[in-house]
Amino acid sequence: MPIEGEYEPSPAQWVRDQVAEYESSGGQRGNMLGNTEMPVIIVTMRGRVSGKVRKLPVMRVESGGQYAIVASKGGTPENPGWYHNLVANPAAVAIQDGPEPFDVEVREVRGDERVAWWERAVAAYPPYAEYQTKTSRVIPVFVATRV
Repeated sequence: MPIEGEYEPSPAQWVRDQVAEYESSGGQRGNMLGNTEMPVIIVTMRGRVSGKVRKLPVMRVESGGQYAIVASKGGTPENPGWYHNLVANPAAVAIQDGPEPFDVEVREVRGDERVAWWERAVAAYPPYAEYQTKTSRVIPVFVATRV
């Protein structure tokens, strides 16, 4: 079931543009990070405070039909704001990896499971390893499973 409600685009212009390009083309355009060959997906969630629909591109890290969502924020000391949206509303999440979005439920992974997903994430997007060296926090990793 699609996440319904008022959509509030990101304050970051590049995020708004990439989400719009991805969605309007059914994932045919706007599906790579900038000028790289590194694929992204669109994650839709509900804002924990506003209740509004939020969307953002994240690196595509997929294994066995599940997806990792890495809350790196470039290795800054704090988690990205959207991290708290996923924690607060783990069942109000959708992923678009291609033409149509689908509902997922997310959970933050820890221990050996996190290690395995972190390795997949770094393989898909090597800068994650550098981001981890820039911060004392353990960068959170969520696993999204289709419902």
